[in-house]
Amino acid sequence: MNESIHGERTASEQQDRMTELIEQQMAISEVLRAIASSPYDLQPIFDVILDSATRLCRADAGTLRLSDESGFRLVAVRADPLWVSQLRSSFSVLENGSFRSRFAASRLPTHIPDLTAVEGDRRDDFWIAAMNAGFRTGLVVPLLKENEIIGTIILGRKQVQPFTDKQISLFGDFAAQATIALESTRRERQYREAQMALAHANRIATIGQLTAAITHEVRQPITAAVTYALAARHWLSEEPPDFGEVSEALAGIIREGNRASEVVGRIRALIKNAPPRKDAVSINDAILEVVALTRTEAANNGVSVRRQLAEGLPPVRGDRVQLQQVMLNLIVNALQSMSGVDDGNRELYISTVSMESEGVCVAVRDTGHGLSPESLSRLFEPFYTTKPEGMGMGLSICRSIIEAHGGRVWAIPCEPRGALLQFTIPAT
Repeated sequence: MNESIHGERTASEQQDRMTELIEQQMAISEVLRAIASSPYDLQPIFDVILDSATRLCRADAGTLRLSDESGFRLVAVRADPLWVSQLRSSFSVLENGSFRSRFAASRLPTHIPDLTAVEGDRRDDFWIAAMNAGFRTGLVVPLLKENEIIGTIILGRKQVQPFTDKQISLFGDFAAQATIALESTRRERQYREAQMALAHANRIATIGQLTAAITHEVRQPITAAVTYALAARHWLSEEPPDFGEVSEALAGIIREGNRASEVVGRIRALIKNAPPRKDAVSINDAILEVVALTRTEAANNGVSVRRQLAEGLPPVRGDRVQLQQVMLNLIVNALQSMSGVDDGNRELYISTVSMESEGVCVAVRDTGHGLSPESLSRLFEPFYTTKPEGMGMGLSICRSIIEAHGGRVWAIPCEPRGALLQFTIPAT
């Protein structure tokens, strides 16, 4: 009988252990799903980590804090609403040296079976708040990156009910895996932020190359508006005044003023360093705005621009300014590639077409010197350039933008000369 009881107990313990492991894997899966659905926003990931931690250890409350210069900053909390409010208003940062931060500094999980048994200077403001909220058992688990503390997860129970060794061990494993996932997301976010900063600098540099063209684009409507104003004054001085002509001149001033405003608006949108957005974008309208911005530059280089934009295209999901930056880079590159062509026509051909499987395809074709086999294979690499004064980042940034939108970009040499660059963007 004893053997039977022992066998049943062993089987039960194995079943419990298996259940705990399954719960741990489910918790990690939830964290990974949160990362997949919010790759650049850390808050949903913080929330899922804490939700999983409190559920995994059957805790009544929990906090997730990240380390910074001032101490441990609160980034997520799960507890009674009143206690949550108190924590956020009074204990958003645990200063280095406080009761809980000293436990975290040990770099080991610290179990406090009974908060009422804590004595001396450990009874600080945070301890008082926990006691007043009715918590009696606590568990502090540090989040470690290469043995450096990057944060803590603190769990609490409202009864004196110590966490078991299995729960502490299981939670320690979960915290280690959650830390890896969290750090991976933070690095990806830092990379994206660096990419955005570089993309912004590239936009400014590209706009700088078009300074003369932009000046001309703005000066034209201003000059026209002044001409209309002088005409209006002339017609008003007539005896009798010709109010019909005056009205037409005023309409011309309004029209040219709006035209200048549109040019300035396009420039402001491209220069503005705003966070990426995911909107429904009419790709044809976005392209036409960039074509208008580069119209004078094309004319100065003797390039004729032809467009074949498909009608009825579905909107694409993305950031309008970033997509316009891609178009601006491709058009400026095409104009520069044709600047040294002395024989034959200089033509820029821009087209769009709907693709069943990939959404919308945009193509920019020039009649420049074309692409060598070496440049074709390395065209989108960072720091690779065929221009004497180029940085080699424009097309690399274009590829990053398009791939972040779920599309792809590629280049094809054309015969007898020239190059065709295309990219796809998924439709909404």
